[in-house]
Amino acid sequence: MASLDSLFQAAKAIQAKAYAPYSRFKVGAAIVTADGQVFTGCNVENAAYPVGSCAEAGAISAMIAGGGHRIAQIVVMGEGENLVTPCGGCRQRIREFAGPDTPIHIAGPEGIRRSFTLDELLPFSFGPDNLTDR
Repeated sequence: MASLDSLFQAAKAIQAKAYAPYSRFKVGAAIVTADGQVFTGCNVENAAYPVGSCAEAGAISAMIAGGGHRIAQIVVMGEGENLVTPCGGCRQRIREFAGPDTPIHIAGPEGIRRSFTLDELLPFSFGPDNLTDR
């Protein structure tokens, strides 16, 4: 499996490619699957703000397109002094492909700032298992 440092470097590299002409706030995300595949995504803004996409959503799309199905861990790389955690929608997107104990590492330019489990960021979440119990 990819090391946390290599996952951080992948998130940092893709962050630089983000398309953020309006907010100028670039975000990158890197996912590693259990079999060691790494997938990345960056935010892509749009003049019609609601139709942009988050870095995490892009990385998840790349993972699915590449044949991956489960997130082993993810690094989200943001700018500024505050923690840049996934938005609510992305927390739910991550939940679709990750378990409650999946590590979500929050990074800034200097490195990993803090790590959470998905359950810490999205407690009592609704996920695929809720639909299999019907």
